[in-house]
This record gives sequence, structure tokens and C-alpha cells, in this order.
Amino acid sequence: MNRNTKPVRQKNTKHNQKGFSLIEIMVVLVIIGILATVFIPNILNRPDQARAEKAGTDISAIKTALQLYRLDNGMYPSTEQGLSALVKESEIDPIPTNYQPGGYLGFDNVPKDPWGRDYIYTSPGANGENFVIISYGADGVEGGTGVEADISSNPKKKGDN
Repeated sequence: MNRNTKPVRQKNTKHNQKGFSLIEIMVVLVIIGILATVFIPNILNRPDQARAEKAGTDISAIKTALQLYRLDNGMYPSTEQGLSALVKESEIDPIPTNYQPGGYLGFDNVPKDPWGRDYIYTSPGANGENFVIISYGADGVEGGTGVEADISSNPKKKGDN
């Protein structure tokens, strides 16, 4: 090393590190806390409402699968064949003529309603519909109001009994 050259100073790496300050982290935590106090009680106090919405979504997906089944086979599954005809080719008459390999729901089993009960399927429906899919809601009994109300693929119109 030459005596006339000055040693090169290394920069202090502690000052060059980038990151969040304690104040920034505290602000984020306060914002998360405020959001949690607003939204979590709304979610936790409405589990049956969320289940009812999921049942409606499930019924819509099953309706779509039934329509695909009809397009392929020219008919809806009978009440006796049930919704299981959407996941496994039925051996009960009327036998489907053009069953899609793998079924129509994309599951190995027919989904249960959010309360763990089977969806009720009838074809044709009692009021002339092609089919009806029903979940009896939180109480599992026909009829009811609020979270105990039935969820159906064919909701009653105002004035229907």
C-alpha cells in the first residue's frame, strides 16, 4: 500500500438500509384495527345469512349443471334419479343417452346445503316448473321466515301461496 493514498472509507450501511419506521407500522396497525372493528362484527353476527347466500349460489350452480345435462340428454334427471345423476351416470330409467364423462358438477358427490343437509330435488316441479331445488334453511323444516326460510331455485312471486 502506498503511503500517499488515503484509505477508502466505507459507507455506514446502517443508514442506507430502507424499511418502515415504527410510526408507519403503527399507523398501518391502527387502520387494520379500525377496519376489523367495523367489519368483523358484521361478519360474525350473520353466519346464517352467509349460509343462505351460499345455498343460493349452490342452487344456481346446480341449475346450470341441470341445464347442461338437459342439453346433452334431452331431459332433466327424474326425481328418482335425483341430483346424484349430475355426478354419476344414472342406471335408473330414463337412462341418459349422451352423458358427459366426469359428470356435470365437477365433484365426486352432490354438495350438501350449508347446514349439512341434502338439497331436495323434484322434476317436474309442483307448479309446472321443469325442476325445483330446495334447501329448508337453518331449521331444516319446510317453511319459515328469516334465516329459517326455504331457499328455492324457483322463488315464489308476490301473491303466490
